[in-house]
This record gives sequence, C-alpha cells and structure tokens, in this order.
Amino acid sequence: MSFWETEYYGNTIVDYLICLGIILGGIIAAKIVYWLSKNVVKKLTKKTKTNLDDIIVDKVEEPVVFGLILGVSWYGLSWLNFPITDVVGIHEKTGDVIQWDLLSPAEVKDYVKNAYSWVEAFIRNLFNFLIVINVTWLVARLADALIEEYVVPITEKSASDLDDQLLPIFRKGLRIIIWVMGIIVGLNNAGYDVGAVLAGLGIGGLAFALAAQDTVKNFFGGIMIFADKPFAIGERIQIGGIDGTVKEIGIRSTRVETLAGRIVTVPNSMFSDDAVENVDLEPSRKIMLNLGLTYDMNADQMEEAMQTLRDIAKDHIDLIEEDVSVGFNAFGDFSLGIVFIYFIRKEADNLDTQTVMNLDILRRFGDKGLDMAFPTQTVLHQQLK
Repeated sequence: MSFWETEYYGNTIVDYLICLGIILGGIIAAKIVYWLSKNVVKKLTKKTKTNLDDIIVDKVEEPVVFGLILGVSWYGLSWLNFPITDVVGIHEKTGDVIQWDLLSPAEVKDYVKNAYSWVEAFIRNLFNFLIVINVTWLVARLADALIEEYVVPITEKSASDLDDQLLPIFRKGLRIIIWVMGIIVGLNNAGYDVGAVLAGLGIGGLAFALAAQDTVKNFFGGIMIFADKPFAIGERIQIGGIDGTVKEIGIRSTRVETLAGRIVTVPNSMFSDDAVENVDLEPSRKIMLNLGLTYDMNADQMEEAMQTLRDIAKDHIDLIEEDVSVGFNAFGDFSLGIVFIYFIRKEADNLDTQTVMNLDILRRFGDKGLDMAFPTQTVLHQQLK
C-alpha cells in the first residue's frame, strides 16, 4: 500500500488534500465575491435613485462572504470519513442526540438513524451554530442600517426632543434583542438544552444583580431622567463640576460635551445623587455690576451717573430685560459705590451683551466726566505744636 493510499484516522492523504483544497477554493471564491461587491455591484447601485439597494449591498456583503466560506467548508469536510468509535445517533422522531451504547439492540433499530462519531457531531453542531450567528449578524446590520437611513431623519425633523433621546436606546435595545435571540436559537440548533441554560441564568440572576449594583443604579438613574426630564439633548447643564452640553442620553450613562470640547461620560446614577443645574432653562442671566466713582463726585453727579445707567439700559432693550435696578449703595474706602443690576435676555449671548454694556458705560461716563475710582490713600500731615 502506497503512502497516498494509507489511511490516517479513516482518511487518506488525498482525502485530506481534497478537503483542504475545497476550503481554500471557497476562501478564494469569497474574496472574489467581496471584490466584485466592492468594485462592481456598489457602482451599479449608486446609479439608482433609491438608497435602499446601497444599504442592502453594504450590509449584506460581509455576512454573505462569511456564509459562503461556511458552506464550502462544510462541503469540504463532508469528503472526510469519521470513524464511529463512541457511537452516537439522532432520535428518529425528536431529533435529539443520544448515545448508542445506552440502548438495547431492539431500541437501536427503533430510535437511531444516521449514526455518526462524536467528531462529526461536534462539527455539525458547530456549523449549525455559526450559520445562525451569521444570519443574526446580517439581520442586526440590516436593522441598524434601515434605522439610520429612514428613522433618524424623521426624528431630526420632529419638533420634540423625546424621540431623539429614545432613539439611541431603541437602537441598542433592538440590537441586543436580535443577538440574544440569535444566540439562543444557535445554541438550540447546536444541541444544547437552552431551557436548562436559561434556568441556570435565572438562579444566578440574584448574585449577578448584587455584583452589578452600580449598573442597576445607573439603569434606574436613566429611567429617572426620562421620567422627570431634568434636561434634554442639546441643553447645557452643570453637575459635579462638569459644565457642558448634553449630546446623548443612554440607559447607563449620559454623554456631555464640555465647554472645552471634550466628551465626558457621566453615569446616570450621578443625576440621582447630585443636584443638576439646567443652564438653558433660566429665563435670563442676572448680572450685578458694582461701579465705584471717586469721592470728588457731588450728589448731582451721582444722580447723573445713575440716570446714565438707566439710559444705557433703555438703549439696549433688545439685549437685556426692561426691569433694571440702579442705586447708590455704599460709601467705600476709596469710592462711592453704585450697583447696576440687569438681566440678559435668553436669546442674547451672555459675553457679547456684557461687552456691549461695559463699553457703553465706559464711553458715556468718560464723556460726562464721571471718573471711576481706583484704590488710593490720602495721607494728612498735621504739624505737632
């Protein structure tokens, strides 16, 4: 018997080479299909008026390539013979995997068909599981792409912010549901008792919950945000030293873009424990300006200074509220104090408004000779007798 005809574990070298050749050929064919999809099919779909075909091709190509590799690999392995040592079989009616040596001779004919070895059983179950996972991958990609193409534009055009907050949670939840269902179906096709696995998870659920207290706390914090609505996406908030704009609200955490442009991920439990300040909900920004005039000013000049501030407020009614407060409130160590309180309108920019007001005050006070005070000391020399 020649080297090529010698059997190793039930197969000759030629059988192994044929199997390997088929698998390599399948991988090469998958590469060709992927290249055609990238360079030919996508160019054709771009010429159509709808984006649906572009989405389908983009999301389907990788799962299809992987499925092609799985199918060719299974065909290649079917060329090999797996010797039956520890014999197992499939129940003729239920399809359950059973071990042959546990049956009596009479039961063998009645219950077992297509006997195969444990190696073949393992390969078959593995491929059944991978096929289901591949289909799950395809469904999850298609669902996410359709949401991005059709649902996201609708939420962006709507006036309500609730759909913008719920959409990320819906997308993640749908993706989790698809994958959980896919894994359960895959395990069931692989011959595992899924009911027993789920029961075991239920028993260990309490211990898992105790170990994941922070995660559970963040989850309920997310529910509190959606129920109480202390803020919405796009609003500026301040909490625990963080000052920024809300970009995304999730079940576990919230993403905030700080004034420096950095993204901070804030656990939702923080919103339950700490006070959150919604800056955008303030009707107007209060500004208290303390001005100090020199002691050279007389009463008439002080009244003129306060009237000037009232006139400035009237001239900038488009930036500030009409209700302003002006008063002579202090005799300071080196100045006569005037307090000027005004409120910046919500639609006006805070920094630009203060700049306009301060420049106008400086200009008008200078034109009228109302001198601003600065820290000075007057030393009196008295001659001793």
